[in-house]
Amino acid sequence: MIDDAREVGVYESRREGSCLACGSDHFEHWADATDVEYFTTERCYSYYRCRDCDCLWIDPVPLDALDKIYPSNYYSYSEASLSVIATVKNVLDRRFFRSHLGDTGGASLRLLDVGGGSGLSLNLAREADSRVTDTVIVDLDAGAQSVAEKNGHTFFHGRIEDYETSDTFDCIFLLNLIEHVANPGDVLRKVGRLLKPGGKLLIKTPNWRSYDQFLFRHDSWGGFHCPRHWVLFTLPGFRTFANACGLDVVSAQYTQGAPFWAVSVLDSLRKRGLVSIGPDRPACEHPLFGVLCGVFACVDLLRKPFAHPSQMFFILRRKPSGRRPLTPV
Repeated sequence: MIDDAREVGVYESRREGSCLACGSDHFEHWADATDVEYFTTERCYSYYRCRDCDCLWIDPVPLDALDKIYPSNYYSYSEASLSVIATVKNVLDRRFFRSHLGDTGGASLRLLDVGGGSGLSLNLAREADSRVTDTVIVDLDAGAQSVAEKNGHTFFHGRIEDYETSDTFDCIFLLNLIEHVANPGDVLRKVGRLLKPGGKLLIKTPNWRSYDQFLFRHDSWGGFHCPRHWVLFTLPGFRTFANACGLDVVSAQYTQGAPFWAVSVLDSLRKRGLVSIGPDRPACEHPLFGVLCGVFACVDLLRKPFAHPSQMFFILRRKPSGRRPLTPV
């Protein structure tokens, strides 16, 4: 694998006002959005579409406001919910992990969850496969550390780019993570180096070319997760991007994006004075959120054969030694 980003067309450093994925300065204004989930800011942020790689990126990137835009009640910092919707989701997630860990060889498995918060996903993966013995979380939230360690996970407080270890991992999760970083190429190359030969990287990330994005494009679409989503891909765009970072895409598929629908609809109802959400009760804690997620999950799954929903799932592996990655268009 080649680690020099200049050789693969992904820039290590970017000047202000360029695409976060490919560094291009050929772009067009796409939408403006603000925080309609946690109401951490009243500031309006702009999203731009890169004309070269077709990703969306935020400007300005709020690197100096992480403590503000990720509040203490952020969903991934919480302990597991006992609601009916959460219980059903946990059953489905355990089945998901059982399926994807089952074809990984070895008497024991070491897993890494980047942006794993308090460890909900790793808890389910451990329940799904008894071979999971070592679990590590890398996350920026110090508040999640005590819960994660109580659940038996090793916790590193910081960025994955700063995480140093001699260990390699059988499986690494980047579940709804890559869209949160200012240098997605740096992140993919780093986790690629942390994979064991034959190891598997599971990535879930939004697909911005979806019907709900176009419907709510100018109404702070839930998939913007503004200002926490900084770069949003399409399926073909991410495939090219991952290849440029030294990773093979083993499989790629669209999946349901019900939470984006739910946030968008709740915000629309809020603007009409029909529901109340705010900093003390964010969208994900409103009683209608789970109901809307259930409804729109069904909608997305039914329309999936005919249209692309707003989430994507990828399985990636390291390229075999000696193969040069392709330079993205």
